Amino acid sequence: MDPIVEAALKKWPNVPACFGWLALDARGEWYMRDDRIRAAGPFPQVKGSRILHAKLRDFIERNYAADEAGRWYFQNGPQRVYVELEAAPMVWRVMTDRGSVQVRDAQGRPVAVRSAWTDEPGRLFLDTDRGFGLVHTADMLAAAEAVERGEWTPTALAFEAMPARFGYVLQPQP
Repeated sequence: MDPIVEAALKKWPNVPACFGWLALDARGEWYMRDDRIRAAGPFPQVKGSRILHAKLRDFIERNYAADEAGRWYFQNGPQRVYVELEAAPMVWRVMTDRGSVQVRDAQGRPVAVRSAWTDEPGRLFLDTDRGFGLVHTADMLAAAEAVERGEWTPTALAFEAMPARFGYVLQPQP
């Protein structure tokens, strides 16, 4: 967490949490969802305004965590902004470097894969030392190579069972 965020938490410890205003889609894109967008329909059918500003995205990702109930949030200064998830709390990037598969988080930090999972449509999820997430669709070729080489052996699991199994909430509520 950024030092400025920690300082704001100490200065204003009792700011109410915010729900429904921020969402993460299956491709790792962040969306703002104001009253008008939320009235138009649920996420991800109605996504909202995609956050394009690189420094804001980085700030969100540096201050992104889960509470004890598995609800993911962005700590925006003294306020927790709970995040609606389309598929999982993380979207992993997978690349091949000199024949070696590397998995990275949204900020480019490496993660270690513990297990691989597929859902009904065949999306690939990875449980890692940093948590559970979906492999970005643009990286499926590199991921398929890891599966073909036997580096990962995916286990089938119904999508609706994943949140309970891996301890996260798709649509956090107060």
